[in-house]
Amino acid sequence: MESTTIANQGQESLHGLDRLQHIGNTPMVPICLTIKGRPRNVYLKLEGSNPGGSVKVRTAYALVCDLEQRGLLCQDSTILESTSGNLGVALSMLAQSRGYRFIAIVDPKATEENIAKMRAFGAGVDIVHQADETGGYLLARLARVRQLCEESPLYVWTNQYSNPANPTIHYKQTAPEIYQQMAGNVDAIFTAVSTGGTLAGIGQYFREVSPRTRIIGVDAHGSVIFGTPPAPRKLTGIGASRPSDFITNNLYDQYLLVRDEEAFAFCRALFDAVAIKVGGSSGAALAACARYLAAHPEIDRCVCLCPDTGENYASSIFNNEWLVQNGLKLAGGLGEVQEISLRYAHAQV
Repeated sequence: MESTTIANQGQESLHGLDRLQHIGNTPMVPICLTIKGRPRNVYLKLEGSNPGGSVKVRTAYALVCDLEQRGLLCQDSTILESTSGNLGVALSMLAQSRGYRFIAIVDPKATEENIAKMRAFGAGVDIVHQADETGGYLLARLARVRQLCEESPLYVWTNQYSNPANPTIHYKQTAPEIYQQMAGNVDAIFTAVSTGGTLAGIGQYFREVSPRTRIIGVDAHGSVIFGTPPAPRKLTGIGASRPSDFITNNLYDQYLLVRDEEAFAFCRALFDAVAIKVGGSSGAALAACARYLAAHPEIDRCVCLCPDTGENYASSIFNNEWLVQNGLKLAGGLGEVQEISLRYAHAQV
């Protein structure tokens, strides 16, 4: 497949930082989950290979380009966004490369690693400490964004939660990559949800080109995206305190809820087994995939979209002391999975 850089799509290429010159064309790595004694094929779409280490650089680029095309940014503008971490890192890089200021509105769940990256790219970091009525922080972060926007017309909100540029980039870029890398043969795709942009874009594309492909939304236990009751959660980059503006029932076949312990257990087991380190939302997608495969023996070729690298979670998911402090016990978190392995070296899809 040809490199899926932004420039190759006929849009203006990124300038400034070398690391921002290539977005997309992330690897698809096949692994094997042994479930109930049977090996099952799972393909990991490793978005942590993107500049900035996450799928959110795709979203960030689309959002900033949309503001520029609509004439909403000027030399004195300050971009604002509510973020759990990854989008903040991506916007920090983009803002620095384009000469804008950027302020990330985050909360105490943002990892030390992501906050350090944002500040290293010159971003301001505004931490909201008061949880909202659902026990999460999203609504409080959004209230802070709106407060700042009212203070000055130079504050411009990218609004990843409602801007159509968010799902559009995944419809035009992420989904076609998956389809091509899998040679058009995909039984199911597991996608973690937060804003819902990734799921909506991928769902719309596969409804058009491969209607048989099952689209499975993966959400955190305690998130309200699919109308389930709110509850505290430690997972970041997945789940929300409000429904998605992008997800409609026709875009997915099913959703599965994953608890913190399940997601973190899969993150650590994947790294121990095959030396692939992913973040919590990726662990959640893999946990949901394993559960789904156990109940659906007819499914053979599954894709788990892994939004980011585990390097951002050395102080949390991969830190034993943090797990103990937060009362998280991972024993038994793999459910019916008996083994994780690479399918074979240098595998071709």
